[in-house]
Amino acid sequence: MDLLVPESELSVAVPKTLPQLVPSSACFRCDVCCRFPEAESFLRPYFTSREIAAAVAHGVSAASFPDASGSRINLVQNPTGEGYLCPAFDPATSRCGIYEARPVDCRLYPLALMWDAAREQVLLGWDTKCPFMRDAVPRAIAAHAERVSSLLATEAMIEMIVANPRVIGRFQDDVVVLKTLPQLTARFLLHRVDPRLHPLTLSDAPRFARALEQAHVLSPDAPAAYAFPYHYVWTSLLPYWCMESHETFFLFAQSPDGWFMPLLPLGPRPLDQTVGEAFMLMQQWNGPSPVSRIENVMGTQKQALERAGIRCQQKDGDYLYKAEALAALAGDYYKSQRALCNRAEREQVIVIEPYRESHWAGCLALHELWETQKQQDGNLDSMGKLLLEDAKAAHGRVLAEHERIGLSGTVVKVEDKIVAYTFGYWLTPHTWCVLLEVADRSITGLAQWLFRETCRAAFNREATYINTMDDAGLPGLREAKLAYRPTAAIDNWVITGF
Repeated sequence: MDLLVPESELSVAVPKTLPQLVPSSACFRCDVCCRFPEAESFLRPYFTSREIAAAVAHGVSAASFPDASGSRINLVQNPTGEGYLCPAFDPATSRCGIYEARPVDCRLYPLALMWDAAREQVLLGWDTKCPFMRDAVPRAIAAHAERVSSLLATEAMIEMIVANPRVIGRFQDDVVVLKTLPQLTARFLLHRVDPRLHPLTLSDAPRFARALEQAHVLSPDAPAAYAFPYHYVWTSLLPYWCMESHETFFLFAQSPDGWFMPLLPLGPRPLDQTVGEAFMLMQQWNGPSPVSRIENVMGTQKQALERAGIRCQQKDGDYLYKAEALAALAGDYYKSQRALCNRAEREQVIVIEPYRESHWAGCLALHELWETQKQQDGNLDSMGKLLLEDAKAAHGRVLAEHERIGLSGTVVKVEDKIVAYTFGYWLTPHTWCVLLEVADRSITGLAQWLFRETCRAAFNREATYINTMDDAGLPGLREAKLAYRPTAAIDNWVITGF
């Protein structure tokens, strides 16, 4: 197996082949590569425009690529089991149907290109998900990485990667860093998408708040996304960027597939003008890729946009509840939740207190326990497992920086051990948002008790509504949220084109 660099991708002389570390016999026995737990996996291979043309010439349908100028391949359902497959992969033989024309993304594996956690350096690492790499001699891995990094430092490869930045993945904890790639990093610094952009930091919170005020969007039916903490806690998972243009605040997120906006531009200018400017920028950065979009459009905003000829698509929205009802849990409708709360109080001596820095280690230990309990739950599908993994970094950031982010937290103890915690924020003076909640699943009724106490505390501070955000498309979470009888599912829309 050789790492072959397509002649069409190269403009200067480079080594034509590079020995592959993993032998073919190991690949044919592997049950990891080319298989994915969810259809939109960020691990699915990226193809450049020339690689797409080569794959199509070898029999892959052109419909497998959402963007002919370069994109991650669309996966197909596994006909013999769970999950999804690369359409070029034959599960019966464990062979790739386009092996000689496979993309550089695949040829590099089990080495991987990724950004560091701060998105400041391009790294070369080895993926511990590859079974062979767990047994390979570290010295052999290091030597192989040196040879690959030399190839990646050539002008031709740098030009190809800079032209296709989505070849570089996001930071992954289970990819062991072998090398920094300073030449590639320096070239990206010379190719800033827009000099007005800068990474979203805590110092941007006041600007974000002023922009919200100028846009006049905060109301009881505003999505939870119209708050700085909602976005900042995810900056460890997705790079967030922002800029100001003509008194308007633009917030962008950079996914493995390209750039999108998690919110409409915020400011006093007419929406059709700012949306037009936003799509012009995203189309410059993404090309014709359909990833360009604006999320979390409210119903009132949608009406104004449609009058200007801009079309929106509906998506699932946040769940909104009356705070008084959840604080009391009165009546037959809440009988089961009330019984679970009573059982928790009857069987446990529960102590509740505000989150402090000294609780950090105990909360992290609880999160590890909770994650294990969720993974052992037979009702957790592949998407749920992916979201559980993604949430780990966000919880860590919240526990470390909650006050600076603008969050309030509560911990619950039983026998002086932390068994639950929750964090949230005020979206409006009368709407409390529950950002995250963790409870030891072995203690019956604890989650219901914590949620009731959270709602009681918010109601006592003059909350009229409780927003618990959306259900992420998870059936179990949707059922749990509906069981509390929401007042409304907040309308939420997406603009996918301009």
